Amino acid sequence: MGEEDEVLVLARSLVRGAPSFASMASLETTTAGPPVNVGVISDTHGLLRPEALAALAGSDLIIHAGDIGAPDVITALERIAPLHAIRGNVDRADWALRFPETLAVEAGGLWLWVLHDGAALDLDPSRAGFAAVICGHSHKPAQERSDGVLYLNPGSAGPRRFRLPVTLARLTVANRELQVEMIELQV
Repeated sequence: MGEEDEVLVLARSLVRGAPSFASMASLETTTAGPPVNVGVISDTHGLLRPEALAALAGSDLIIHAGDIGAPDVITALERIAPLHAIRGNVDRADWALRFPETLAVEAGGLWLWVLHDGAALDLDPSRAGFAAVICGHSHKPAQERSDGVLYLNPGSAGPRRFRLPVTLARLTVANRELQVEMIELQV
């Protein structure tokens, strides 16, 4: 078994309730349901602004891409929508240990791979059947598409760093397509 295959086996073991990656292709032929609105936030570092909460209102689910910073951030986000969160490099306290370092999330029939630092991506998301890779860490909002995969960093919604904007993202899954809206919080 090659190194990449070992990574895929490991990734499969981390996906709770997910089909095997080999069967993910069959999901592409399923009938599309209603649009799914995914709130994407990262690098809160313990600061969850009211503007972020307002921007995430109406989300069908929320993804936090790490550097949560405090358990009350989790509690507040869970009040809005089901939450899928990973821990980042600052999430070292006991409360954060329940969150994995990577996570596969299904939204609207598509699979999203979540990790904190995009530079640590150690699998081929296209080959593994992921429609998107979501990360944080850099605090810089970014989106690009490559080989059929969306790479999304929502930026930081926590304390302002340097002169970077304070941002999060909304990802809409409709008709097996991903649309991104970057939201700059006016703080």
